[in-house]
Amino acid sequence: MSFFKQMDNKSENEKSGSSNPATEKVKCLIIGSGPAGYTAAIYAARANLNPVLYEGLQPGGQLTTTTEVENFPGYPQGVTGPVMMEDLKAQALRFGADIRFGIATSVDFSGHPHKVVIDDEKTIESSVVIIATGATAKYLGLESEEKFKGSGVSACATCDGFFYRGKDVAVVGGGDTAAEEACYLAGLCKKVYLIIRRDEMRASKAMQERVKNTQNIEVLFEHAPKEITGDNMGVTGAILTNKKTGADVQITIDGFFVAIGHHPNSDIFQNYIETDPNGYIKTIPGSSKTNVKGVFACGDVQDPHYRQAITAAGSGCMAALDAERYLGEIG
Repeated sequence: MSFFKQMDNKSENEKSGSSNPATEKVKCLIIGSGPAGYTAAIYAARANLNPVLYEGLQPGGQLTTTTEVENFPGYPQGVTGPVMMEDLKAQALRFGADIRFGIATSVDFSGHPHKVVIDDEKTIESSVVIIATGATAKYLGLESEEKFKGSGVSACATCDGFFYRGKDVAVVGGGDTAAEEACYLAGLCKKVYLIIRRDEMRASKAMQERVKNTQNIEVLFEHAPKEITGDNMGVTGAILTNKKTGADVQITIDGFFVAIGHHPNSDIFQNYIETDPNGYIKTIPGSSKTNVKGVFACGDVQDPHYRQAITAAGSGCMAALDAERYLGEIG
């Protein structure tokens, strides 16, 4: 059924028989998948905006690297990240969204319609653009870290901390995010190691006090993760190098949380779209509107604070509604 719906959802230049296959005109273009992009597609499709969505480098977004998701409403027994993303995608397809493989490689938001180049080959001209490109968690770059992603290694304590109740875990990082995640995990776990590669924390004084006053957090200053150990069941420990002595120290843990920041996937937009110093797209408070009329942003690419699937989905809804109203205003 979804095949026929996609075939019926022809772009404007396909209907007009345009002879230039390198340029396509659409009404609503969504860049990026994941909860924000797919939700925007669902709402835009139901509003007859005929949305075209390009999934990007990682179809489904960060949740495709997550095993169990237990905090998204509507899944009382929990669901795996990949299955949830397939559900959202199927729902968007059901309403006629045109979902395609492809990566946005450059944009031109200097005039109207907005222009987005896909895979350095094809130009999409669109009346409205919804940016839902997400953010990429920063990792340490260890081979063993990659091996145990989703099996004990995580970049989101709020998402995955529940699975480590009563267990020992480690958090890497010295900023506010790491301190917050350590304190959050301390309320669930038996013990939390906070691994800081420097000789001091970069977190705010208030957060440093919270860490200091939380009894089951042990701070390991000047320690650098060398290797994460485990078996076919997941993480069992970590080997750290004491940067003062050069000696290796082994800790026994069940979970390893990396909290050294995220990189919003906003680079190709920054010549036109305002961002904060860390690259997160700025939106007008209470909306998904950017500084460029007809361009909207949703999900983690504009959210440095929450970064949850449910908040991303909510902002995707906002972006589609804002886009629909904008199109109504310009006729």
